[in-house]
Amino acid sequence: MHLATLTHQGRRRLVGRLAPQHPWRLAPPSVTLAEVIAGGTLPWSWSELPIGTDPVPALPYRPGALYGVGPNYPEALTEMGWEWPTEPVLFPKLSSSVIGSGEAIVFDPDLTQRVDWETELAVVIGTEAHRVPEADALQYVFGYTVANDISARDLGERDGQWMRGKGLDTFCPLGPVVVTADEIPDPHRLRIRTRVNGETVQDGTTADMVFRIPALIAYLSRFFTLRAGDVVLTGTPAGCGDFMRPPRALRPGDVLESEVEGIGCLVNPVRGGVRDGTGAGAGCPGYQEAGGR
Repeated sequence: MHLATLTHQGRRRLVGRLAPQHPWRLAPPSVTLAEVIAGGTLPWSWSELPIGTDPVPALPYRPGALYGVGPNYPEALTEMGWEWPTEPVLFPKLSSSVIGSGEAIVFDPDLTQRVDWETELAVVIGTEAHRVPEADALQYVFGYTVANDISARDLGERDGQWMRGKGLDTFCPLGPVVVTADEIPDPHRLRIRTRVNGETVQDGTTADMVFRIPALIAYLSRFFTLRAGDVVLTGTPAGCGDFMRPPRALRPGDVLESEVEGIGCLVNPVRGGVRDGTGAGAGCPGYQEAGGR
């Protein structure tokens, strides 16, 4: 099932549909996506949206913890000049960095001039996981969504680690939907694409992952207890702007599209300045689900 949180008649509501061509159906007002993920069961009753309603997409939910994975695709390792890793490289993405489709990626040009894109398949954990065997790891997955691990490369280089460079407010677009795991029988056969102002800059496939999803979950759970609703970003294919020749970076006025096959496409405008905290992307275009292009 495809699950999302939409603003309907001024209220955030959980909605679901069986496929992009099907109509959205409203869950009861008291039910949230975070509760559904934690409980592992979908609501029994749904009501149809009134004909002609155009609900506004919102952030599906705000994860408690997000785990990033460093270079996890062979060509990305090559373009970054990294050796083949013997184990995954981990880093935190802050919950405060998460925004939904349609919201703006906002950065202060006085702080960073090298803001880069990294479209990734994101795994939504559905059951608490601690020291789980790799063979069982996919049983702990609720579903999948799309993320973009926005990165300020200059801050990362200056700091020698990625906390600031990857943790700034608005630096983790997430959504536009969560697709339950039963709808994606093989998450390692999905195309990943990034477009900047309509130009394709990344085009890869999850088939090329160095460390596949079961290995990532098993590895993470050796060190951290993964809880329902936590999100694991799985790495990005080659094509990041900072490694192009000449290098490229996001600029105010750009529109970034982050797409994973079978899930959907985040659409986020880019703004310069300081985020006002009132929903940076209000009024911006921003919702495309898989099959809806």
